[in-house]
Amino acid sequence: MRITVLYGTESGNSELIAQDLNTELQNNHESDVFDLQEYEPEQLTSDTFYVIVCSTHGEGDLPNTAIDFQEKLQNFSGDLSGLRYAMFGLGDTFYEETYSQGSEHIDRRLTELGATRVGEYGRHDASSWDLPSDVALEWLPGVLDAAENLETAGGSN
Repeated sequence: MRITVLYGTESGNSELIAQDLNTELQNNHESDVFDLQEYEPEQLTSDTFYVIVCSTHGEGDLPNTAIDFQEKLQNFSGDLSGLRYAMFGLGDTFYEETYSQGSEHIDRRLTELGATRVGEYGRHDASSWDLPSDVALEWLPGVLDAAENLETAGGSN
């Protein structure tokens, strides 16, 4: 299974998580990692599984490196019905109303365009004592199992 890890970050935490996930993925998969600011919605294809890591900035907003991608995604009119992806959001439950909302902006738009989120929605809470990469690496196997089950069942258009 071909996997691309995409990340949107403000302070670098999502980038570190994305790099750690990519390192783990490369043990058994062909994978690469890109900052969302270096990726175009037109590059999204159904023959790749995407793992998206995105933080939250300000009052539930996208981080700086995800803003341009999201704006382009809002204007994108393609059909992403064959696209499969997993989402890992970062936030702080101290800000209850906006917790992990940055990633949810991208998640909602991908769904509107027909893409399918696979597995559990991963999240890291900055108010916890858990290290972000540890939480993401613990979350990853369940997502990969779900994606591989879909692929085996013929759900990978």
